[in-house]
This record gives sequence, structure tokens and C-alpha cells, in this order.
Amino acid sequence: MKDDIFDNNPEIDKIHEVDLKEKMESFYIDYSMSVIASRALPDVRDGLKPVQRRVLYSMIELNNGPDKPHRKSARIVGDTMGKYHPHGDSSIYGALVNMAQEWSTRYPLVDGHGNFGSMDGDGAAAMRYTEARLSKISMELLADINKDTVNFSPNFDDTEKEPDVLPSRYPNLLVNGTTGIAVGMATNIPPHNLREIVSAIVKIIDNRVNENRETSIEEILSIVKAPDFPTGGLILGTRGCNEAYRTGRGKIIVRAVTNIETLPNGKSQIVATELPYMVNKANMIIKIAELVKLKKIDGITDIRDESNREGIRVVIELRKDANANVILNQLYKHTQLQDTFGVILLALVDQQPKIMNLPDMLKYYLIHQEDVVTRRTRYDLNKAEERDHILQGLLKALDFIDEVISIIRSSRNTQIAKERLMERFELSDPQAQAIVDMRLRALTGLEREKLENEHEELQKRIKELKTILADKKLLLGVIKKEIMEISEKFGDDRRSKISYDDSDISVEDLIPNENTVIALTSLGYIKRMTVDNFKSQNRGGKGIKGMQTIDSDFIEDLLMTTTHHYLNFFTSLGRVYRLKAYEIPEAGRTARGTAIVNLLQLAPEEKITAMIPIKEYDSEKNLFMVTKKGIVKKTSMMEFMNIRKKGLTAINLRSDDELIEVKVTDKDSEIFLVTKQGICIRFKETDVRSTGRSSMGVIGMNLSDEDEIIGMQLQSQGDSLLIVSENGLGKRTYLNEFTVQNRGGKGIKCYKVTEKTGNVVGVKAVTDENEIMMISTEGIIIQLRMQDISTLGRVTSGVKMIDMEEGVKIAQIAKVREKVSDGEQEFDDPEDAMKEIEEEEIQESENVIKGTEENQET
Repeated sequence: MKDDIFDNNPEIDKIHEVDLKEKMESFYIDYSMSVIASRALPDVRDGLKPVQRRVLYSMIELNNGPDKPHRKSARIVGDTMGKYHPHGDSSIYGALVNMAQEWSTRYPLVDGHGNFGSMDGDGAAAMRYTEARLSKISMELLADINKDTVNFSPNFDDTEKEPDVLPSRYPNLLVNGTTGIAVGMATNIPPHNLREIVSAIVKIIDNRVNENRETSIEEILSIVKAPDFPTGGLILGTRGCNEAYRTGRGKIIVRAVTNIETLPNGKSQIVATELPYMVNKANMIIKIAELVKLKKIDGITDIRDESNREGIRVVIELRKDANANVILNQLYKHTQLQDTFGVILLALVDQQPKIMNLPDMLKYYLIHQEDVVTRRTRYDLNKAEERDHILQGLLKALDFIDEVISIIRSSRNTQIAKERLMERFELSDPQAQAIVDMRLRALTGLEREKLENEHEELQKRIKELKTILADKKLLLGVIKKEIMEISEKFGDDRRSKISYDDSDISVEDLIPNENTVIALTSLGYIKRMTVDNFKSQNRGGKGIKGMQTIDSDFIEDLLMTTTHHYLNFFTSLGRVYRLKAYEIPEAGRTARGTAIVNLLQLAPEEKITAMIPIKEYDSEKNLFMVTKKGIVKKTSMMEFMNIRKKGLTAINLRSDDELIEVKVTDKDSEIFLVTKQGICIRFKETDVRSTGRSSMGVIGMNLSDEDEIIGMQLQSQGDSLLIVSENGLGKRTYLNEFTVQNRGGKGIKCYKVTEKTGNVVGVKAVTDENEIMMISTEGIIIQLRMQDISTLGRVTSGVKMIDMEEGVKIAQIAKVREKVSDGEQEFDDPEDAMKEIEEEEIQESENVIKGTEENQET
């Protein structure tokens, strides 16, 4: 029989000729489309690839929620493979592990129990050892899936149904991001902060509901500025982010969060506490070691990974003579301490791959939510109407309960009883069935009342649901309310900070030009604070805490400037560096601040000794410098116009000398130099000829042994000299008591130094309108009005200006002033180096002041 079949079949042993090129193209296109639509790319609606969606759906079917015990991963993988994903267990378990890793997924969808790998590239333990369950936030992806909110399709063998997409109550595609390589295309969507993405969707809804308009991309970009990676890191600039959000493609530079720590033995070490997203920590350390071995980076003596459960800590120890900033920049250039994240916003829209911008992705998600909430509302309405229909029948039966009981008792079977009830009371089949099934307890008055209350509640609910279905604005309101609840429940602060990029020219435009206080400590910690942190106190007060310092540290320099001014940092070695004021990280009044070596490329023994703010460079202005040993030097401001990152030489110093102060002067200035032993000299600026940057300068004051210069002031800065001693005593002396001498003289007595007063620590030229800040070695700050300070003769000690505990000394004084008088407002920084503000700003200030006065009178 078998032979007959083969003998009678003409197709057997027949050769079919096919075009190989055509067949290969056909087969490859089929394969490509399968990979694109059913494997590698996420759906724009729920942000999941098919394998991820199937894993989560299998877990909810297993009742493996966050309120249930963990289950073996092998069981979850087995169910997923047997029911929905017949492509091998490794791909399923890989997806499960990825959704559980906190460093891979911004808001993990799986709560893993056991070894799920590490940032060093260690793989997870075998699935027979690990356990898992759904995380709390993943329940929001699956919420209401049993309410006909999404379409279901047959699985691979037609024995089960699986969802085409999840309801996704929050925009998972943007919140968790994804990466995938298909055929001929790839996607790389970074994760974002839940609160920011939800705020963007709320903005879109509000504009539609309240103003009946679409939301512009600028409005969205003002809310979603950059991604938010699970591993933190520093995002350099927003230009790449803007490009990606506008076009669907862009490059984002992410840098590790590093800090340069100075050890007690004088060595420095670079400590990385956050790494760029998707960087393998172990491989990065190996790469650094290779660079050191090949001598591409010189100065590293040891690399240690001190990471633990508390967080990442990679320590790179340096030689004592090594420049930490130079080595850090080399590490940024050659290793993954700085990495580039290439954004490709590609996802499936109606099973077709599409590159979208940020508004498009949010729009498609909102369309999905409108569909989900509409279907859920319709489902709830049908259920409510069905239940209300039953209740109406039960209530009608209770009205005629004796007749109903008689009909049921006299009927031969249930079917006949149902038919007689339907005929007598005009009931439907479900209503008659409910009456027949009714228990005797429903006859009690309490049960009847419960039925009536339920009927009333259902009537209200039905009306509410019908209203939502009839009004799209109400529907959007429901979406807004639910998504905001999710944001409040699961939202958290940003992990990735947004920093400035040197090449990003738009950064300064985004930073308001406002007054700010810059504080620098003795050990080199710097911070920027708002002026609101301080207020004036009466003379003799105890002051306020100005900074949380470490042992033996204290605030050494304090000045007031604006965020857009250049800050020129002059060092003890006679070099000058430059930053914009806004580049200094802002911190609270009691915060310690940032180590200056993180911002400037200082040499190991180099220390900041003077800061001066400059708005713009003027050829008519000079920089006047003075050293501890009384050497002075005048150099045109234009010589410092182009300061490299590595700094420039400002003055050539002797080995035992150091630069202590710098002022901006013009040809009419008169110079006051004051020493720690209370001696002062006054001479004209024109006594010092202008020289180049690398010159040494000339003698400004002839000092006695053990004496040294502690400050320099200009006659244009005030009408009197405020002189303060280290024990908190001080006084003012009018400038006209100091006669003009020739440069290089010994000077005259300006303060009576005694054991009670201690040495002079600070001098400022002031007027009655000025205020000064005094800083103690314990970090205590007091702000005083100059009108409260006595004006005395030259050879006096003054009065107590601050009440200090025993052993505490005054470390530094700084002048700060913001005067309002005669309808004019002028801002004077401590060094009087700031330019006058623009006329528009003056007018604006006058309006604010005038409005405030009117309100007070009212």
C-alpha cells in the first residue's frame, strides 16, 4: 500500500527550480519583520518587548504579585515558555533578570530574590536558585487587564490567549527606557524620571482641557530636560538631549560623579561614586590599569574597588606630585568614566517601526490611555447595568414576595417557576434566575434596605460612567487623576544631575543673573549661596552658623558678586585661574561646599589666596597685587583676558613670599596697605609703574621683622578704614587721618595691638551704609551695620564686635552691601570690583522697592 502511494505521486523526486536571489530576499524579509515586530523592538504603548510582556503576564496569571511570596524563577520561565514564548529559556530568564536589576532598570518591574548579577558584569545565578515576583509598580502596568482594556490574540498553538499590549497605567517606554537591535535598525531609549514624564503628560492634558490646544515641544522640554539614569551620573549639558527629544536621535554625554580627596599625608585620590549608565565597573578598572601599565596615564599608584551595599566607590590613588585634575581629564578621555549614550527613539506604532520625537511618544501613549480607560469604563458600565438589572428584579420580587413564594412552591421545577415569574412580573431570564436563587435572608428588612442602597449607588455610578464616556475632557481628567496618583506613590528625586558642558553656549542664558555670596575655606572648599541666607545683627551678637566645616578648617574668604561674573582666583604661587560664578555649585548656608581642586587644576601645594569678580575686561583698568612681604605690582586687566584651564602666571614670587590680595584699580586710585602689627601706609597708584604678567613687582611697604601685610584697600571704597583684630575687637578710622606717603615707606600706626586684641586680621574701607561679615575659626558668621561701629582715632583698639568663646579667633572679614536710598539701588561687592548694573535693572529694582513701600503704607 505504501509503495503504491509513492508510485502514484508525480511530485516525488521532482526537482523544483527556484530563483535563489528571490527566495533569499523573501526569506530574509520575513525573518527581518519577525525580529522587528515580534522580538527586538518595544511597543510605543507599554514600552515592552514581546518576551517582557509575556513574562509579566505569566506572573500575574500565576498570582505572583508583590503581596505574595516569591516563586522560583524556573517556574515562571517554564510557564512563559510553555504557554506563550516557545523560543528557549535563556531569552526568557535574561529578560526576567534585566527587569529585576536596579542598575539596569530605573523602576524595576520584577522583585528578585537571590543573586541577580552585579554592575561588574557578573551573571545571575541559574533560574533554579533564584526567586521572583512582580514589583509594586509593575502591577500598574497590568492593572485592569481583566476588564477588556486590551485585545488578546491566540498563542503559538491556539491553546491560550495572550495580550497584544498591557494597559500600562504609566508611560513605561520613557520611564524605564529600552535598548534593542533588530535587523537594519536599532532602538536606544534612555530611562527618565517618573515625576517629570507624568508632569509632561499632565501638561498636555491641561492644555487640551483648559485651553483646547496642543502642547508645544518647548513646553515639554521645560519639564523633561534630560534622562534620569538608574546609576546616576552627571549629564553634561542639554544640547544632546534637546536634539534627541526634537528629532528622535542625539548623543548625551554622561560623566561619572567624582571627587578629589586630599589625604593627611599630602597625597590626593580620585573617588568615583556614580558611574555612567550601562558601564561595566570591573572592565573599567581593568582598562585604567592597562592605561597605567602602558604609561598612557602617569601618576596613578593604586586602584581599589571599595564598593559595597551602601553604593559605588572606586578609589584611584595618585602620586604626591601628580595633578589630580589633569589625571581626571585623562581618565574622562580614555575610559568610561565619561561615556556617550546614543539616543534612538524608535518603537513600534501599529506594528510598524517609527522614529519619534518626545511629543510624539507622549501623544501615542495618551491615545493608548484614552482607549484603555474608555474600554474599562464601558466594561464597568456594562457590569453595573447588569447588576442593577438584577437588583430591579429582586426589589420587584420583594414587593410581591407572597405571590412569588406561591408561584415557586406550586411549580414542578425551576424552569417552570422561572417561566411563570417572567410572565407574571415581566422579568428577564437573569432576573427570574436571581429570584429563584434568592436566599430566605433576603426577606429581612435589613437585607431589603441593603438592596435599595446598592440600587441607588449603582444608579449614581451608571450616570457617572455614562457622563465620562460622553465627554472626552472628563475622560482625560480621569487619566490625569490616576497617573498623578501613580507619580505620588512611586515617584522619586532625580538621580542623574544635569551639569554644564563647555561647548554648550546656551547654559548661561538659562541661569538668572542675580546676587550671590561665594565662600572659600582655609582647606579649599568653595560654595555659592543666595543672599537671603544672611541678615544683619546688632553689634556684639553671637552670629549664625556659616558653614559645616571639618576639624581645623574655617571660612577664609567671602565675597558678594553676581552669577554671571567671572571669578578670578589668584593663588599663593602667583598664578591666576578663572571660572564663571554659576560654575561653582550652589549649597546651603551650613553645607561644606565643593573642594576647589574639583573645579581648578591646582598644583599639589597651591592654595587660593584672593578672589576677585570681573564682569568684563577693560583696557582702562589695572589689577593691583600685593604680597605678604610688601611687594606690589600693577598689570593691565587685558593681560588676563585669556586664561587657560591650567591657569596663567600673575606675578613672579620669591620662594618665601605669597600673593595675598588683588584689586581692580584705575590711574586715580590711592592704595592702603595694613599689617598684622597695626601699621598702615597710604600711597598713590601712580607710584607703581605697570608691568607684564610674569614680572616680580616693586616694594610697596618697608616691613619690620615678623610683620606682614594682611590687607589692601582703595580710597574709593569708603570714607573710613574698618580694622578688626583676631579677638573680635574693631573700630573705624577716617581716611583723612592717614597722610599720603611715597611707595616703600614704613607707614604709620593705625591700630593699637595689645594682648587683649591680638593681631590685626582684617581691614576694609567702609561707609555708614556698608555692612560687613565677620567669620570666626569655628565657622560662625555675624553681619554688622557700619553705622553701629564707633569711629575712633588711629592709635586705638576699638570695641567688641562679636561675642566669642575662649580659644575662638576671627579668621576673616568681608564687606557686603546692598543699599537702597533716594530711589536708587546700587550693588557693591566686597571687593568693589563689580560694574554698575544695567539701567533697566535699576529701574526694575526701583519699581519693586516702590511697590513694597506702597504695600507697607497700605
